[in-house]
Amino acid sequence: MKREIREPYVFSSISELHRALNLPKPLHPLISLVDYSKVKSIPSEFETPLMLNFYKISYKSNFYGKIKYGQSYYDFDEGGLFFIALNQILSSSLEEKKYAGYTLLIHPDFFRNYALGKNIKNYHFFSYSANEALHLSEKEKNIIFSVFENIERELTAAIDDFSQDVMISYIEVLPNYSNRFYKRQFITRKAVNNDLLEKVEQLLNSYFRDEIAVMKGLPTVQFLSDELNVSPHYLSDVLRSLTALNAQQHIHQRLIEEAKEHLSSTNLTVAEIAYRLGFERPQSFNKLFKNKTRLSPLEFRESFN
Repeated sequence: MKREIREPYVFSSISELHRALNLPKPLHPLISLVDYSKVKSIPSEFETPLMLNFYKISYKSNFYGKIKYGQSYYDFDEGGLFFIALNQILSSSLEEKKYAGYTLLIHPDFFRNYALGKNIKNYHFFSYSANEALHLSEKEKNIIFSVFENIERELTAAIDDFSQDVMISYIEVLPNYSNRFYKRQFITRKAVNNDLLEKVEQLLNSYFRDEIAVMKGLPTVQFLSDELNVSPHYLSDVLRSLTALNAQQHIHQRLIEEAKEHLSSTNLTVAEIAYRLGFERPQSFNKLFKNKTRLSPLEFRESFN
């Protein structure tokens, strides 16, 4: 039977989300800090996938059960920091969990004319999956909570000419701290991340060994992330922390290794090698190979003769 595809329920404004959660009107139409303990019930809208037309930064604790990460499970009882970009679809199965903590809702119009409006797209964790949350130590949690408290203090104070500037400066601190804390998490979870790297290698091994490239073309970051049940940006950031190469660079490196193997040990033509690796045109293969090795494929082959 064909699976029913449910359209996401879209929250266009922060005020609309407050109404759905039976919360008081937000103190500011473009920014709000919500205490989860004040959410008494989950409305019917949350039974379907959700989409928010604003950003969401949440610290959630007191999770019940475990969330799957790849082939392993990680206990979320200690809580974590989550980042959700606007127009990102949320799974209702996660939103229906009972937890404590805070969530900061920010409409993009609030910082559109500030540097944050351009820089926010550079923070990859806004496109991470829910199972790639930032797990905070008690010290780190206190730092994040102090930022939330400063924002709340500004929201409840009398608005003046500097209110928005001050709140923007506090908001900018959150992703900057999170960059630091994610770097720490990549280090402390190195064993898990090395396991992810090993699985990437296994996937690429089978991709070329089983000639999947001939049928499907070049391996992509999306293919790897889908197979590993992680988001593309998270995969790239993990690989960069281990090898200094992002996922796309990792794929390119592997393509060059495979190409060198064919060029040095077979009589296949350059065009045949290109097609076997998944390139649609030999010219594209030649360009990538020369860009990475400073030699054309033929020049590389001749160096072995």
